[in-house]
Amino acid sequence: MRSHAGPRRDHRPVPTLLRGIYLPRSTDAAAFAMTTYGIPLLVLATTNSAALSGLAFALEWVPRLAAFAFAGALVDRHGTTTVLRYASAARALIVLAAASILPTQEQGLGATVTVMLLAASTGILTECSYIAAETAGGVAGREAGDRAHRVQSVLLGIDQVATLSGPALAGVLLQWTGVAGMLTVIAVFSLLTSVLAPRQCHRAKPPRQPVAQGLLTGWSTLRSLPALGWLVTGLTVSNLAVGLLQAAAPVIIVKQLGHSTADVGFTWSVAAVASLVAVALCRRAIDRFGLWPVGALSASIAATACLSIPFAVTYATYLALIAVLMAGEGGMTIVLRTLRSRLIPADTFGATLSLTILLLLLPFPLAGALVATVPPAQLGHVITLCAAVQALGLFATFARLRATPGLRASFA
Repeated sequence: MRSHAGPRRDHRPVPTLLRGIYLPRSTDAAAFAMTTYGIPLLVLATTNSAALSGLAFALEWVPRLAAFAFAGALVDRHGTTTVLRYASAARALIVLAAASILPTQEQGLGATVTVMLLAASTGILTECSYIAAETAGGVAGREAGDRAHRVQSVLLGIDQVATLSGPALAGVLLQWTGVAGMLTVIAVFSLLTSVLAPRQCHRAKPPRQPVAQGLLTGWSTLRSLPALGWLVTGLTVSNLAVGLLQAAAPVIIVKQLGHSTADVGFTWSVAAVASLVAVALCRRAIDRFGLWPVGALSASIAATACLSIPFAVTYATYLALIAVLMAGEGGMTIVLRTLRSRLIPADTFGATLSLTILLLLLPFPLAGALVATVPPAQLGHVITLCAAVQALGLFATFARLRATPGLRASFA
């Protein structure tokens, strides 16, 4: 008789990257994209107010940013499996509740309050699930060693596919199946994420600490990693220009270039395709040339495109420049994710990850406020100024990283 050296659970097959990481990341990314882009569409369809739709887009980021303050601490304490499972399940319950309530309400205060609460609550839960999924991906990247950038490129590709298909799917469902149809599909993706949550082993629970202490822990870790700190700083500055372009896209495309709202969505779909192509190319380029050359070239491409956008006078030119910009952003994102998975210690990964994402997303509500306060005729000047700041920030970042050991090594 064959004896067993350990408990029965020790012989359970280890999930593959596809089943354990990529599949739950795909369902969560789909729910993330449909929520992020579909909720403002839902607000517009429910209230018939473009102003409230824009306000929902801006307010959506406030609870999301607040969620980062405690999401990382939750992941560090309870593990990726628990946080991803419960956050996704809670999101499914909330959107199903909204799907049953909204069809019974007429346009008015009740419907407005419902959709605004939906935007805020799903924003918080979506960021909690995102932090958990990112942490799981970081663990997988760390275990991959010198092939970490390959894992991160697949994860980024999943996110870009979701960004490409999520807004379109949300719009089609809202048009042909109504509010209930769109929200039900978001709930299905959320439930799938909860069921498929990666079963990663979790260490012993650390002592309880206040949320502020978790942020301080992340800040201390980030300060101890100069290369990661510089890259986060450069991309945070860059995100002000990117966020401004995202927030201003309806004004630029519809009001200034005379195209339809459908062309707004088409613009970001094309940009997502360009980013996917860039991800595939950068994955091989990092193997051959290392992180710094790929990151520096991506930054140069993004900055050049952003500086050119204010001078675009046709929709085709604007579309092409946005695609080039997002391709450059995709290359820099692979570099960031690879550095994060390699450099951040495992015991503070969740808190540090939360802080880095919080810093990267801080410019987005500021960009929304700029679009809300600056007259449309002056947006071009504001975009030019932000593009110049982006170029200077990225130049300073990669000039500083030039001498960092290990960033020029190839990984073939």
